[in-house]
Amino acid sequence: MQNNSNTYEPAEDTFFLEDYIKNQKGQCALEIGTGSGYLTKILEKNFDFVVGTDIDFSAISRQTAKIQNGICCTGADALTKQFDFIVCNLPYLPSEEIEDRTVDGGKEGLEIPVQIIKSAKYRLKSGGKMLYLTSTLANYKKLLEQTELLGFDVKILAKKKLFFEELLVVQADLLV
Repeated sequence: MQNNSNTYEPAEDTFFLEDYIKNQKGQCALEIGTGSGYLTKILEKNFDFVVGTDIDFSAISRQTAKIQNGICCTGADALTKQFDFIVCNLPYLPSEEIEDRTVDGGKEGLEIPVQIIKSAKYRLKSGGKMLYLTSTLANYKKLLEQTELLGFDVKILAKKKLFFEELLVVQADLLV
């Protein structure tokens, strides 16, 4: 669901991912693609320092859940800080062109997610953890393989069946 500013508003996938991040704790956390700020606000409760990035400046400036540290950039490319924990509700819908950056994942729903995961890898502390959400609408098996090739130990934490797809919460632990 979107509002007028092309910001991805919390929806069923957001709330599903929330269940798996609300008890995470640590020093530093990052949400890539913060959108409305909903998940970043949850992280702010349990982490000492939290950053939310988004490719759309208007999304950050018009958040319904105003976050403390919002940065407009692609993935985590503008950051130099290392994080214990990174979360991302990936744009996973297969698309030939990227018309809606909040949901379009490119060919097979992989292009944008792989770029985001690569970006996150270099901002994650050794032994750090990333959780991301994807869907059976994307080539999720190939995404898991690509994540492993980037140096992560990968496992599916949870699945949620919806009418037309199954949502997957994936845990990717950066190997030392």
